[in-house]
Amino acid sequence: MALLALASVVGLTACTIETAGAQLGEQTASAEANAPAAAPEVSVKDGATGVDPSEPVTVTGGADGLDEVVMTNENGKVVEAELSADGQSWSTDEPLGYNRTYTLTATGNNGKTTERVFSTATPSATTGVALAPLPDSTVGVGQAINFIFTNAPTDRVAVEDAITVTTSNDTEGAFYWVSANELRWRPAEFWEPGTEVTVEADIYGLDMGDELYGSDDNATNFTVGDHVETIVDDATKTMTVYRNGEALRSMPVSLGRDGTRWATPNGTYVVGDEYSELLMDSATFGFAYEDGGYRTPVDYATQLSYSGIYVHAAPWSVGAQGNTNTSHGCINVSTEDAAWFQENVRRGDPVIVKNTTAGTLSGTDGLGHWNIDWDTWEAGNATY
Repeated sequence: MALLALASVVGLTACTIETAGAQLGEQTASAEANAPAAAPEVSVKDGATGVDPSEPVTVTGGADGLDEVVMTNENGKVVEAELSADGQSWSTDEPLGYNRTYTLTATGNNGKTTERVFSTATPSATTGVALAPLPDSTVGVGQAINFIFTNAPTDRVAVEDAITVTTSNDTEGAFYWVSANELRWRPAEFWEPGTEVTVEADIYGLDMGDELYGSDDNATNFTVGDHVETIVDDATKTMTVYRNGEALRSMPVSLGRDGTRWATPNGTYVVGDEYSELLMDSATFGFAYEDGGYRTPVDYATQLSYSGIYVHAAPWSVGAQGNTNTSHGCINVSTEDAAWFQENVRRGDPVIVKNTTAGTLSGTDGLGHWNIDWDTWEAGNATY
């Protein structure tokens, strides 16, 4: 009897809970049905200023969905936008402009309306960014990725965070500023041949510090070619070019005059611009003619540094090539060898100079980035 009584109580209790739950559900449904219809929600607050123009403005319509959303600038131009297929959300589909005032009116299917008036950031100045290598190019294993800004950013961390470098083989690399306007990204070691690289600089709308904003996004992509490396050895006065470990050609050279300001710096260079003809003018890097400077036309000039060091044809020094250093720092070779060298190297191929009487090429010289040790490069200099 006791067991029967207990069962009866439990059964009664269970029935009571079920009934209460049903009643609660009915009350909730009734409350929701009687709740006032919600107006559309907008991602930007009314009266907001300094809004990032690169960020899309979004609107959601809640359970009832959206009937119409219109957004215009102060001149009445309608901003391009997209409404989702289910009518629940809306988003701008083009970047906004700087120093603009926008008016947005969103109406839901329930008849409720939300209006927003806001303004975007007003920069003191803007800057674009030029990228190298150029899109779809093939480069050497020593190539760095270059980011050159029209105006110098002061918030370097924000700039680096806005850039994405993607490689086909997860190459380890890092950023380093070689000047106030120029940022570089390079691997810890020479690239692996065949590596494919894409670069995205999403700087539009980015505050780079001191009210300097990015004017446009930019992007590039490139592929790394064969491992072509050149060794210039002052001990033997020769320059030897290797492709994937195989020696292709060795040629006599005359380097910068020993023990003088003209001695060719040691270190790792990379190939830059190439010219079939070039006027070598010492005044372009601050050495006046009256002080012993020069102005000499040369053929087959291949750039190795921003400071004016080239491999070029020097028919006047053929007798010295292989035995005596007579140049102003350039690597002098015969016309035939200069033409062959230019035909067989490409931008980014490393050129290693050793055993000269000079010091080491500066790592911030422009094409000397491998002369900054990896620990220093990886640590970076975004904060200073």
